[in-house]
Amino acid sequence: MPSQTLLIDADDTLWQNNIYFERAIARFISFLNHHEFTAEQVREVLNAVERECIVKHGYGLQSFAHALVDTFERLSPVPVSPEADAQVRGIASTIENHAIEFLPEVPQTLEYLAGSHRLILVTKGAMLEQTGKIDRSGVKKYFAATEVVAEKHAHIYEHLAEKYQCTRESTWMIGNSPKSDINPALAAGLHAVFIPHGDTWILEHEEVNPAPSNQKLLIVGGFAELREHF
Repeated sequence: MPSQTLLIDADDTLWQNNIYFERAIARFISFLNHHEFTAEQVREVLNAVERECIVKHGYGLQSFAHALVDTFERLSPVPVSPEADAQVRGIASTIENHAIEFLPEVPQTLEYLAGSHRLILVTKGAMLEQTGKIDRSGVKKYFAATEVVAEKHAHIYEHLAEKYQCTRESTWMIGNSPKSDINPALAAGLHAVFIPHGDTWILEHEEVNPAPSNQKLLIVGGFAELREHF
């Protein structure tokens, strides 16, 4: 294939991310030990609170900690003590600075792709958290540029395409999130590669839109399969 520009997501595309939040949520639900709400009902409340916290605080651990504390306060039958508050925040802090756990064959595939194509890392979230993961991962050398954005909408992809002088017909967005990676990239006129992840964050779930007639959408089973297409 001729040289392409590949915009590549990071969390749950290159390395595991949401599994750490899911483990923290399981500990939180166990710590709350609600006597009326089931674990599923507690999770529904937490999902709603997380949506509110994203609006107020953006993405990242700080927002997640706020969501856990707010959920605890809403569901606790008694006022939340400073000790309980600290314990809830401690649950969130266990995620910070975890070791990078690559998905299968990611470094090898990045090295292969970088040999023929221009790679640009596009991730959303808190700047220091995301840059910290990128630095710890050691994969920055494969990318011509890295972008940490507050949100991923169609206009963000349009801006990036203009910033890096990408031609729409030779630019792809690669990621695991229909909501943030695939659908907005297609709306911006780019091609897309969807790599489903079994633990994609529930707030990123969305039906994958079909590609417009002049665009392409690939669905692959794992990151390593990109070598068969690029």
